Amino acid sequence: MSESLSARPKTGRTSLRGNPALTLAAVCFGLFMVGLDGTVVSIANPAIALSLGTSFTELQWITNAYLLGLAVFLILGGKLGDRFGRKKMYLIGVVAFAVTSVAIGLIGTTEGVIIFRALQGLSAALLMPQTLALLRATFPREKFGVAIGIWGGASSVAIAAGPILGGLLVGTLGWESVFFINAPIAVVGVILGLMVLRESTAPGKARFDFVGIILLALGLFGVVLAVVQSEAWGWTSPLTLGVLALGLVLIVAFVLVENWVDTPLLPMSLFRNPTVSIGALAVAANFFALFGVTFFLSLFLLNLRGEDGLAAGVMLLPLSAVSIIASPIGAALVSKFGIRFPMALGLALVGLSLFALTFISLDSPYLGMAVPFVVLALGVGMVMTAGAEAIVGSAPVHLAGVAGGLQATALQLGGALGTAILAAVVSSSVSARLGTVTFDGSEAVAQGIVPEGLDAATTLLAQDAFLGGLHAALVVAGVVALVIAALAAVFVRSPRAHVDVETVLVEAESGLAGSAMPIPAPEPGALTRDSVR
Repeated sequence: MSESLSARPKTGRTSLRGNPALTLAAVCFGLFMVGLDGTVVSIANPAIALSLGTSFTELQWITNAYLLGLAVFLILGGKLGDRFGRKKMYLIGVVAFAVTSVAIGLIGTTEGVIIFRALQGLSAALLMPQTLALLRATFPREKFGVAIGIWGGASSVAIAAGPILGGLLVGTLGWESVFFINAPIAVVGVILGLMVLRESTAPGKARFDFVGIILLALGLFGVVLAVVQSEAWGWTSPLTLGVLALGLVLIVAFVLVENWVDTPLLPMSLFRNPTVSIGALAVAANFFALFGVTFFLSLFLLNLRGEDGLAAGVMLLPLSAVSIIASPIGAALVSKFGIRFPMALGLALVGLSLFALTFISLDSPYLGMAVPFVVLALGVGMVMTAGAEAIVGSAPVHLAGVAGGLQATALQLGGALGTAILAAVVSSSVSARLGTVTFDGSEAVAQGIVPEGLDAATTLLAQDAFLGGLHAALVVAGVVALVIAALAAVFVRSPRAHVDVETVLVEAESGLAGSAMPIPAPEPGALTRDSVR
């Protein structure tokens, strides 16, 4: 037995606990809550800034605090479930996510929102890995693919619904409501989970690399802090350079520790395979572009163009809704052509769509945005599935669990760096375009906010300054995507063994949760992935 399960119900007695369909329903509540939160907040950001008077730097931290918390602790969250029980950790994570969500809406200060957003990220890192682990412990292997398809569908629906629901809630009940909505979802999820989930753990006792966790958390925080604060401190200031250097030194120390400890958080041996390394870069670049660009597109639509929340949510819908079909398309391409072609093609589509968005202006017709949005979403979906196969599918079988965590960590880290770096690009570009022109509220132009009462010339200058910054950020993100596309075309190697579409989709969804897919034991003498590498 690969799982240690609690006692099964006695024969002849009907029990809800451990029922596969009900288990799937229970974990989908937590999954839906996290997926919804991933897209509603981008719509709420301008309203949060207006209500709390946040600076541009603080607004970035409202996004990055969550992403960093999720990125650093995803792998640890999975190990905690293996050691102390997946059901227990899942329910704790759901409750914590709901409590922190309510606290965000009630706290009333920017600093409080940032702190609770970080704790919300930690909560998501605790509950997400358990969702698939609980399904693996409940569903027979032959039905697991169907279960994960429904699991992925629930996530896609939540992500797609986020912009519209967020716009509707912000416009009618205020920005706090996009966080309060998590509370009733969590209540139902916890009640159902207590009734139907069966506890499970992994065999043996998981050991924790606490030194590695601390070094990685502090190192990533240092790098992101330096980038986010660069506009206020100055790129060449000793403080910026010192914090950046310290963050990089801590990351180097993390690598050294991972090569030394017996149970590393992230075994460095994974990166000996160039396909795994490029796969991680591709996933990071994918969400560097998606998260960073979405952050500024929301500011563009809501602040600069003056769209209401619901209209902005509908306009951004293609970015999330197309993902429902993009992943199966990507999986089919991976199954037919291997990893290299869909990964390079997907990144190329991401890059080209971002370049196409550089033509948008204050009065651009929506079609000029909608078409690039669709192309961007298709590219992101292709890279997601190709990246999953590159990381999870190309890793040694005994490291499949860690590889799933690597994929999810690369995703969140890419999003955090995308928001931070592109924000620095926008802020620097806005400052350069405004030049010596100063006026009350000029610091808010980087958020797409043009103060009222300015003369026509200054108003036009401020609008053009934000648009120029947005276009510069789009170019930077597009170049990053194309560079990684070129690396993928040159260095990625696909295993010779055929991979079916269902397996690729399972790997992609598993990586999103920071959890590995189950690896069936090969038949004697069968050709395996490890044997063809």
